[in-house]
Amino acid sequence: MAKNKERLQVETSVKDAQLIEFRRQQIINAAIVLFKEKGFHRATTREIAKVAGFSIGTLYEYVRTKEDVLYLLCDSIYNEVRQRLDSFPQYSGTVDELKEAIKQYFLLIDSMTDAFTIMYQESKSLSKEALHYVLNKELEMVALFQNILKNCSELGVLKLSEQELFLAANHIVIQGQSWAFRRWALHRHCTIDEFIEYQTNTFLCGIMRQE
Repeated sequence: MAKNKERLQVETSVKDAQLIEFRRQQIINAAIVLFKEKGFHRATTREIAKVAGFSIGTLYEYVRTKEDVLYLLCDSIYNEVRQRLDSFPQYSGTVDELKEAIKQYFLLIDSMTDAFTIMYQESKSLSKEALHYVLNKELEMVALFQNILKNCSELGVLKLSEQELFLAANHIVIQGQSWAFRRWALHRHCTIDEFIEYQTNTFLCGIMRQE
């Protein structure tokens, strides 16, 4: 992988950007199935190609190594989070907007549970360079919520210090991810909507202060 100022670039011999995106999504989807079933180390690129529905030669036109596949999987998760939150109008600092942002983030995790779980289980297999990039993307995800909370704080809806804003944003990210790790047990007792409502109410009770 070569590195530019913003992100790592996975080498490809294909020039069509749309085709690259389409094929790589097929590869990611196949990898999720295999990494969940066999783990990152036991799954092979040949198996990934087979599940994706094309030859190993075709796969190598879009990625060079199995680590590339894992990196693309991790990167796609953060891109989905950003796109989901960026799809809403600029957050102006209301509690309702904060609730909606939390809801959309939790629903995204529910739709990508396997991918989130694999990312955290297997990211240790990335190179130091790729892992550093992934960890920075994690902090960017926290920053998305930190900015929303900051808007609320600047309008006086919340009264949080800079440290509290950072900790509160991390709390949202972690609690959302807990659904991915614990859904096997949680779904027996609540739906994702009930989980969102409980976690959001508990979170807001913790950060809202009496005048």
